[in-house]
Amino acid sequence: MKTSTKAIPKLPDAFEVFGFARDLLEWYDAQKRDLPWRINRDPYRVWVSEIMLQQTRVETVKPYYHNFMEKFPTITALADAPEEEVLKAWEGLGYYSRARNLQAAAREVKTLYGGEVPDTLEEISRLKGVGPYTAGAILSIAYEKPEPAVDGNVMRVFSRLLLMHDDIAKPATRIKTEQLVRQTIPHGRAGDFNQALMELGATVCLPRTPQCLTCPVFDYCLARREGVQHELPVKSKAKPPREVNYLVAVIPYAGALLLNKRPNTGLLADMWELPMVETAGKRTPEDELAEFLLEQYGVDVKVGEQLPTVQHTFSHLHWNLHVYACSVIEAGELPASAVFATPQEWADFAFPVAFQKILEYISHS
Repeated sequence: MKTSTKAIPKLPDAFEVFGFARDLLEWYDAQKRDLPWRINRDPYRVWVSEIMLQQTRVETVKPYYHNFMEKFPTITALADAPEEEVLKAWEGLGYYSRARNLQAAAREVKTLYGGEVPDTLEEISRLKGVGPYTAGAILSIAYEKPEPAVDGNVMRVFSRLLLMHDDIAKPATRIKTEQLVRQTIPHGRAGDFNQALMELGATVCLPRTPQCLTCPVFDYCLARREGVQHELPVKSKAKPPREVNYLVAVIPYAGALLLNKRPNTGLLADMWELPMVETAGKRTPEDELAEFLLEQYGVDVKVGEQLPTVQHTFSHLHWNLHVYACSVIEAGELPASAVFATPQEWADFAFPVAFQKILEYISHS
């Protein structure tokens, strides 16, 4: 059997000789931000924060984190909660599969590990939604295990420090960066070190405007030495999101509004929406929408004025929601997924951001 002869990348000697980890940690100890998930190192609290922070800014996460931890203070509380409550607490954060995976993993922890987050890489990596970064963050911050936690911030920092032109969009670059970070983790302060790297990328080694003159590891940075810090990291461009046009119906009836629950798989699974249909624009939107509502919901409507269009971009899709006010001519039996709900009733429903915007508009009209 062939074995890999590919060498593990090595750090420059200066990192060890002059104390890269020491310099970074001294800066972190003095300058780290006061963040709610840093109050203690409880693995569940660390886990929730790391999942929330994926694809989301720190300032956006703070109030959600406070609210989530109040509602679900323990793994058992999260595992036992109805999914609808979890999605409602996540409402507005986006990437809702994170919330569903987090709850599914919490149930695994409750069942398999007695409610205690496992402290080995093998076990924690089996949990739903826990990838290499999240596993490294929990193990290092909560358990002081010398595991790297490499996110986009860390890859940007190391690309500049080591003058790496590897494409950070490729999995191989993350693996290479993990190997390099692992060599720098100091004994006994793995969690602080990983957080310091992330903090450096978030506050100093910024994507477009790196603050090199205030960087605590300025002297180690090869990109700065060559004057090319603004050119790194290298990242191939993702495909632009596909544009999709939908017709959306606002249908009030007897003090309530027609709402539909999305399927339990796929995009925005189990969340609530206003009735909507993708359109190719081959007929008038009024005719297309009225026919769809009669066929799918058993509701005969008159399509009225067009309300403001709402746009929302996902990683792979761009929604244009063309919204129409409708009045009911006759209402038949609704499908199982749909209800006429009053504002008091839908207050507990979890809606995607795009539909929150529509509901907010009509509530103030």
